[in-house]
Amino acid sequence: MSRLKQAGTTVWVDGGWGVDALLGAISRPHSDLDLVALRPELPTVRSALTEAGYTTVLRDWLPTALALADETGREIDLHPVTPTPDGGGNQALADGTEFHYPPPATGTIDGQPVACVDVETQIHCHLGYEPSTKDREDMRRLRDRFDRQLPAPYQ
Repeated sequence: MSRLKQAGTTVWVDGGWGVDALLGAISRPHSDLDLVALRPELPTVRSALTEAGYTTVLRDWLPTALALADETGREIDLHPVTPTPDGGGNQALADGTEFHYPPPATGTIDGQPVACVDVETQIHCHLGYEPSTKDREDMRRLRDRFDRQLPAPYQ
């Protein structure tokens, strides 16, 4: 994250790390780091990640997503968005529609403030598929911390 910040890019944390950022504590091991990145900054983001060793392309589903790995197997999954006037961004989806990410919230990872996906968007992004045990635990933690009502299948 610090390398991306030094490169002047705007990213916010999504997925499991995003949940942990909202909670302000690391709750479990993570297999990857999901980042929402501004689409116009994607070349700079990729350059900074290449310098950090993320040279293996795992999935190139641009303009929807791009997953990279380093030689140790660490993964970063990028979700490019076109900036919107509200400070968020629209992600192009494979079916031709768009998903709107609202402006980022502020969370904490390892004592450092980070931009992250807000609680409501985290909950929304965990719908439409059969949740895993880690998904259920992440949603339970968000419910308990932020007093949110969860939709099925998380009730």
